[in-house]
This record gives sequence, structure tokens and C-alpha cells, in this order.
Amino acid sequence: MIKHILVPLDGSSLAECVLPHMLAVAGSMGSKVTLLQVLEQNSIPDQTPVVDPLEWHIHKTKSNTYLTSVAERLQGFGLSVDCALVEGQAADQIIAYANIHDIDLIALSSHGLSGLSKWNVSSVVQKIILRSYKSILLVRAYQPVSDELGKLQYHRLLVPLDCSQRAECILPITTNLARQFQSQVLLTHVVSIPEMSQRGPLTQEDHALITKVVDRNKKEASRYFDHLQSKLMSGSYEIQQRLIVGEHTATILHDMISKEMIDLVLLTAHGFSRGKKWPHGGVTTSFIIYGSTPLIIMQDLTQEEAEKFPAEMAFQHGGGH
Repeated sequence: MIKHILVPLDGSSLAECVLPHMLAVAGSMGSKVTLLQVLEQNSIPDQTPVVDPLEWHIHKTKSNTYLTSVAERLQGFGLSVDCALVEGQAADQIIAYANIHDIDLIALSSHGLSGLSKWNVSSVVQKIILRSYKSILLVRAYQPVSDELGKLQYHRLLVPLDCSQRAECILPITTNLARQFQSQVLLTHVVSIPEMSQRGPLTQEDHALITKVVDRNKKEASRYFDHLQSKLMSGSYEIQQRLIVGEHTATILHDMISKEMIDLVLLTAHGFSRGKKWPHGGVTTSFIIYGSTPLIIMQDLTQEEAEKFPAEMAFQHGGGH
């Protein structure tokens, strides 16, 4: 369960677009919230930054006042809210704070003070998602959201599943949100058409084999959904099943979001594959990079379990030129 949510803010309205979504999650889970602002010092590499002490004190005072005002707004909805100021590089300090304070979920806007860009997520947000190994709430800053806290509604929730127990880690938060908002939950599984190595047209035997595999997987997925729905059945929200056959899982899911008018996508970082080389599986990564809908990702790997990137190992050992 999500006991503690970290909300990095930089004073911009773009960063604050995450607040209604964070409030919805925290309210449904009874989570404690910490608002965090990182005070960055602009400096030239390998040189000590020159900082005017008076200006720095004024900057810290303004940041404290800002965080306190946001906290008071959230406390009006019954949340337990703390504030924290740290100094340093934004991504590094946010990740460090999340690890030190056992944060369960980092709530992020895709963009902040630097403004919108042609990239779907800012560089700071991308670093946090890739290196924190924490569950993430990601809200797209370029999508409209109500300025009024507490007015957000989730009508339709999309939950991609691959029939693995690991993918089901997302279900507790899904059911909590669905009950709170009386949302419609779309449990979705894509049966992939298997690829066949070939130099020429597929033979009748090839087509027969493909059909056999697809039929087998459809039946297994159908049994899985029936079992799952019997466990999740509730009178306060509706559950629907979407069992789709296609060649590219991520493409099908992205198309579904638009056609089904999805308000929020919820999924686990990894499913059956659960590779330790990357922080997220292929489908989850496609949602981070190319998605346009608010997203909740439940992380199933810890930093200790994950393989370190070559760049990270080189940095730790003082490598480079």
C-alpha cells in the first residue's frame, strides 16, 4: 500500500498540475504527503558556485512560504502534509530524499519551471523515473486539469495485465480509486500474434501453428479474467474485460486509451519478463515516453535488485576522460 507520497514542486503552475491527482491517490489510500523543493545553485562545472548569502536567504524564505501555502491547501482536505527544502541538483536530491525517507510513491508533473517542450517528459523527470526505483504517479503538464483541488474525477481506469501475479500488484490502488470515484475499470489483456521467422510467405502449417497458439492464449486469458473478476467484484464500481488479439501490445493499448476515453492508466513496472537490467518493461516504458494520459506505475524492483547502468558504475569508480 502507499503510505508516504513525495511531491517535488518548483513553484511553477506546471509542476502543480500533479496536485489534484496526488490528492485523489492520497485520499483513497490515507497516505502521508511530503512536499519537497530543491534549491539549485547555478555553477560552472569544477568550480565552486558563487552565491550571494542575502539572495540565497531570501530564496529559501520564499520557497518555505510557497510550500507552506500549498500544504495548507492540501490540509484542508484532511491530508497529513509535511514540507522539506534541500539543496543540490534536482533529480539527485529527489531520489536521495525518496530513498532516505522510505517514500512509496513519487508524484511528478512531466514539466515544471523550465516550461513545456517537444519532449514528453523533462530531463529531470526522466532521471527520477529511471533511477529512483520507486512507484511513480506521472501527470502530463500539457493536458488540461482543473485548478480546483478535489474536483478531479476518474471515470474510466485502464489496467493492462499479462496474467502474471506481478502485474496484479497494481490492483489494490486500482480498487481503492475505483471505489472512491465509482469508476469503470477496464481490465485489459493483449494476446500477441507470435512472430514466425521466414524468408518467404508463411505456409499453411505456419498459419495453423499461429492460430493454435493464439487460441490457447485467449482461453487462458479468459479463464484468468473470470477468476480475477470474481475476486474484485464490487457493487460500487463496474469492471469490464478487454481481451484483444494483435501484433503489437503497446500500440493496441495506446489506441485503446483514445477510443475508450481513459482518464488514468495503472500498471506494474514489469510483468512476466521481470528483467533486472531495466527499471521498466517495454510496455511501461512506451507509456512513459509516448503516453499522453496520467499514469501510475507500481515499481516491483528495488535499487539493490536492479543491475547498475554502465554509466553509473563508471561514475562511481571515477571513470571517464
